[in-house]
Amino acid sequence: MRRALQGALGACAAALLYACASPPPAEPQPQAAPPVAQAPAPQPAAAAPAAKLPPLLKKTVAERAPIVTVDHTNPPEGLWQRVRKGFAMPELDNAMVRSQTKWYAAHPDYLQRVFDRSKLYLYHIVDELERRGMPTELALLPMVESAFNPMAYSRAHASGLWQIIPGTGRRFELEQNWWYDERRDIVDSTTAALSYLEKLRKRHGDWHLALASYNWGENNVTRAIARNREAHKPTDYSHLRMPRETRAYVPKLQALKNIVRDPARYGVDLDPIPNQPYFVRLSETPDMDLRLAAELAEMPVEEFVALNPGFKRPLIRASEASRLVLPAEKLEVFYDNLAKRDAGSLVSWKVYHPRSGEKFDTIARTFGVSVAELKKVNGVPARSAQVPKVLVVPTRSEALGAAKLPIMYAPPIAARGVLGVVHRVKPGDTLSGIARRYKVSVGAVKRWNRIGDVLHVGQKIYIRKQLA
Repeated sequence: MRRALQGALGACAAALLYACASPPPAEPQPQAAPPVAQAPAPQPAAAAPAAKLPPLLKKTVAERAPIVTVDHTNPPEGLWQRVRKGFAMPELDNAMVRSQTKWYAAHPDYLQRVFDRSKLYLYHIVDELERRGMPTELALLPMVESAFNPMAYSRAHASGLWQIIPGTGRRFELEQNWWYDERRDIVDSTTAALSYLEKLRKRHGDWHLALASYNWGENNVTRAIARNREAHKPTDYSHLRMPRETRAYVPKLQALKNIVRDPARYGVDLDPIPNQPYFVRLSETPDMDLRLAAELAEMPVEEFVALNPGFKRPLIRASEASRLVLPAEKLEVFYDNLAKRDAGSLVSWKVYHPRSGEKFDTIARTFGVSVAELKKVNGVPARSAQVPKVLVVPTRSEALGAAKLPIMYAPPIAARGVLGVVHRVKPGDTLSGIARRYKVSVGAVKRWNRIGDVLHVGQKIYIRKQLA
């Protein structure tokens, strides 16, 4: 496939309005994610005539703009440097900030996991913040909200990187249906969260109060301000009475800002992130199995879901989702593999409407699937006997592996092995040589690190002891 296939770029990646924040010193750490290395930028290619492509792809090619490439003769600054330049919020310095900064610095493994997850999503978030003229500290907010886990889900039913509750999602036109939850969509949730933060900033005239409103609720903050005003007390963030979680909310963001601004001061090894888009968005794709989409992109299904966390079923229905998101380097191979497939081979699930009184065990036997698998792929609690009005059921045996998909609210970023060693690339190192040295396959090294064939001196290569 050619350059004309490649879609408009956005970057990720890839996380509350009430309940989910990064852990305070006394709380357990969130689930770990494997380190992620930045993939190299795709190389430009000549455009391919749409008329020569299978009918399945013609519309996509005709409507797609060329990908923007990076001028490697003039390397751009790193993304962290770009984030630092955009810091614009008032500084907060108090005991809670110092305590939280100390805690983060004392838990470098936790920070590393969060920073590694952020590599998928951070460029897109920073780009959108700059476009709106908003402080780039807000790019760190998903670290507080969800630890950059797009499947994070709170007791208040807040979901996604930005931990948006259902009501706020509807308010900002985030579709939440049986097939797709846009609160977890990387692009749509970022748009909604930043729009909400802008609105809160205009309401209160203060970023710290806007953040408190985002966490606690805008009406709660408004009432707290009114109480202080009636008592002739200051009405800034530091003087309001608020829940402990909200009291610690801005200090956590300030602590992360302190570390990102000067990681060496706190003994933190902040891996560089290239200042270039990580992913591309495909707005025109056919219906297909989620697992097959990952296979066509030649990437582990967990990584595919980390970029496409909005899907709630093993079947991707183009009519229910606004886009697919892929690493930029995977676009050509995805379309190459898709062009080789017959349209009838893309889907191995179908929609089924149970008859009145029909039971799970009967449906499961009919379609050759266990009751447990049938319930899981349809988001039905394991102990529930109530059959929904609509189900997805397999039409062929290869679909059954989809029951292992990290759908619904299960975290998609599963550990794929225990970290054994971190290898820094030296002059003359090759992928095959590194793989031989640690007695692993080249494919495993690529998969663990999200890299292609190109290595860079000083680059970190993560080697794992075992596969999950």
